Amino acid sequence: MKKDKNADNKYIVPAVEQAIRVLLCLAGSKQAHMGLTEICEEVRIHKSKAFGILHTLQRFSLVQSRGRKKGYSLGTGLIALSKKVLDGINVITFADPIIRDLSDKVNGTAALGIIDGDTVVVVSRYESDKKIIVTPRVGKHVPISFGAHGKAIAAFLPEIELDELLKKDKLYFHGAPENFDRERLIKELMLARETGYATDMGEITPGLNAAAAPVIDISKKPIGYLLVLGLFSADEIKEYGPIVAQAGRDLSCQLGANLDDYFKEAEA
Repeated sequence: MKKDKNADNKYIVPAVEQAIRVLLCLAGSKQAHMGLTEICEEVRIHKSKAFGILHTLQRFSLVQSRGRKKGYSLGTGLIALSKKVLDGINVITFADPIIRDLSDKVNGTAALGIIDGDTVVVVSRYESDKKIIVTPRVGKHVPISFGAHGKAIAAFLPEIELDELLKKDKLYFHGAPENFDRERLIKELMLARETGYATDMGEITPGLNAAAAPVIDISKKPIGYLLVLGLFSADEIKEYGPIVAQAGRDLSCQLGANLDDYFKEAEA
């Protein structure tokens, strides 16, 4: 029996849908405020309808206005709603199925690390082969600049934070600090921004190769990484890198990140 395409729409309340579209319109605007005409053109509703919606949203502080001529913006009432959502977000809960899927796809170790000051801490891991455990134990802290995950995180840091990171006395992007090559790193970070992932080919632990992708949240900054690690060949790393990058994007989106400005090359 063919499903009626309109069956799922019969419970939609048009006025509520339009109000949500107005909020999404304001949220997506690059301007601090939007005029009534702009909103109407974007959402495609009549001015009288839009004005009524905006007036109602203002009553609950979901929208604020400096006067009709100066335009509208999102209101402070959304802060409480956002906080409620954020308080309920558990990164590990979202990441667990992704980590397991990653491990199964590459037949190796997959792990999630979270930034903790100048270090990252492993908070979850999964090994497809329990006989071969090659990732640091859960709770282990390592320098934020450590190998593949260090490059993946650094590539997406705000410029000021990246500059501060690169001023540190000891950097572990290429294994031991004495092996650090700034010129090489800059090229690696540029590549990571294009592909969405970074690699380490045995420089941290000889024989073990890794690919890592950043995990980005609603703040638009990295909060950690997803990584696969194993006795992979160079060709396998090239194959698995995009898989890790996609997993990083999936987890980031679940955490509320807007990735429109990220991974442009990878999505092209």
